[in-house]
Amino acid sequence: GGGIWGAVVWTDRHREARVPTMSDAIRAKIAELENEYARTQKNKATEQHLGLIKAKLAKLRRELIQGQSRGGGGGGGERAFEVSKAGDTRIGLVGFPSVGKSTLLTKLTGTFSEAAAYEFTTLTAIPGTLHYRGARIQVVDLPGIIEGARDGKGRGRQVISSARTCNLLLIVLDASKPMTHLNKIMHELDGFGIRLNQEPPDVIFRKKDRGGINYTTQCPQSQLTREIVSNILREFRVACADVVLRQDTTIDQFIDVVEGNRKYMPAIYVLNKIDSITIEDLDVIAQLDHHVPISAHHGWNLDELLETVWDRLKMIRIYTKPRGQIPDYDAPVVLHAESPTVEQFCNKIHRSLIQQFKHALVWGTSAKHQPQRVGRDHRLHDEDIVQIVKQGARA
Repeated sequence: GGGIWGAVVWTDRHREARVPTMSDAIRAKIAELENEYARTQKNKATEQHLGLIKAKLAKLRRELIQGQSRGGGGGGGERAFEVSKAGDTRIGLVGFPSVGKSTLLTKLTGTFSEAAAYEFTTLTAIPGTLHYRGARIQVVDLPGIIEGARDGKGRGRQVISSARTCNLLLIVLDASKPMTHLNKIMHELDGFGIRLNQEPPDVIFRKKDRGGINYTTQCPQSQLTREIVSNILREFRVACADVVLRQDTTIDQFIDVVEGNRKYMPAIYVLNKIDSITIEDLDVIAQLDHHVPISAHHGWNLDELLETVWDRLKMIRIYTKPRGQIPDYDAPVVLHAESPTVEQFCNKIHRSLIQQFKHALVWGTSAKHQPQRVGRDHRLHDEDIVQIVKQGARA
């Protein structure tokens, strides 16, 4: 109706230049629903209504993102910053302008990213490579996020799209600025379906062709009821589905499961410029989860940051050993897993290797004796040495 378009105000100067786009209509509708959500009292009686508003908001945000990625409205011609993947893993530096991301990139990788004492210096994604414990880690300095990025303001949308391609995010914050900056960045990333330091909810959701909504809970629910679940699914035009809640699930988590395109990522909150705060403040920061205080300019505490990056990425180094030669300690095969199998190791080297696989010889902490002859399901530990024996080869 006219109500949606009415929310977009045009001056004479703009009327000639630009016609209201679909994105403007969706943004106006999002603003309207957010206001309604803020005005509604939060209690048991309104839970269902609020759940429905959340589902509508999630759907509209997805439409806005999809519409813009197809090129409709608000700088849709710009794609995500294309940075080709290199190395064993990729971490992204995300933060507001001028928090020291460029200085940190220079210190970690030696890549010079234009750093200046004023905001908005980095306008494109700049990659560098960090060599640590034998692994090559690609570090991407993404342009500064501005508030409203999730609605396509500035180049925020492309920044966040690129952030989704990383294995780990370093959220760089200025220690001398208020901690509310972290909440603002989390809010922007949240709107783009990136969930930081969260596990995917333990919920089974399967769409079906017939049979209505089959709702089962395996533990008491503090927010969701059969009715709320049915209403949310109706909003997403799902008429028949199996829903099994294996944990106490919030409305937001259930919407995430239905949407199905959420990315759960580990993140480290890097508090930069600690040289500008007091020792008392530093003591408080040191107690917080996932926080690492540093000074990129002075190079303080970067070793703890690298240790934390390594731990959060859950990377494991496996050394290869050609038959009759000493192991290659210079170029380990790096795997992302707590305890990867020999099969995963083979696939990382080459897809066809597992077809010719006969058995493997393993030296290291995962082997009962040195070497141990193992099959493809054997689980490897960090710094194991592996020799693959192919079919037809002598043992």
